Amino acid sequence: MNLLGTDEQARDQFSRLVHGGRISLSIGLVGIVISFPLGMIVGGLAGYFGGFIDAVLMRLVEVIMTIPDIYLLVALAAVLPATLSSSQRFLLIILITSFVRWTGLARVIRGQVLSLKSQTYVQAAQAMGGRSFYIVLRHILPQTASYVIISATLAVPGFILAEAVLSLIGLGIQQPDPSWGNMLSLATDASILVLQPWLIWPPALLIVLTVLSFNLLGDGLRDALDPRSLQSHD
Repeated sequence: MNLLGTDEQARDQFSRLVHGGRISLSIGLVGIVISFPLGMIVGGLAGYFGGFIDAVLMRLVEVIMTIPDIYLLVALAAVLPATLSSSQRFLLIILITSFVRWTGLARVIRGQVLSLKSQTYVQAAQAMGGRSFYIVLRHILPQTASYVIISATLAVPGFILAEAVLSLIGLGIQQPDPSWGNMLSLATDASILVLQPWLIWPPALLIVLTVLSFNLLGDGLRDALDPRSLQSHD
């Protein structure tokens, strides 16, 4: 029994949605795992040391922030070897673009570290001879955990949408490997829109619901973990 019908090649739509969801969601998690530790470390070191190190790292961040994501993705897709499978191709794109998406987090973490490094416990660790890198990793960055968790939750939809857009224009995961993006790319075929519209709506709805769910989760975590939000409710 085919719950959502079959596509033009008699492939079960429901099983392809489930398998495609694994790919789309894993891409978001891979992007977070790569980009967020990098942003935390760069922002933490810039805020803690200040001076020349801060200036160099922040100029690097500003240069990277000027690179438009979509043009970089298209350029990477064009130069990657044709022998790669579609999954390897897109994961490599996500791997590279993750090194661009850490910049916003690095700037925020730097601002938080600038205020945290004057706290008493940090000064006590410095007086006891703690190494700077250890102090940043052990005492300062954990204090930014609530913001990082919230930001990570809100950043996952960005990677999912990137996969959908690239697959929609034919630069991401290719058939027969399923993903929500390349299943949605069937919408570019006018005959399918008219004759088989049930092939379009399930992946579109799943993308919308997933993005909305992560955004609501991020808002909930922000209310639960941000002490200023708790005070405003009181």
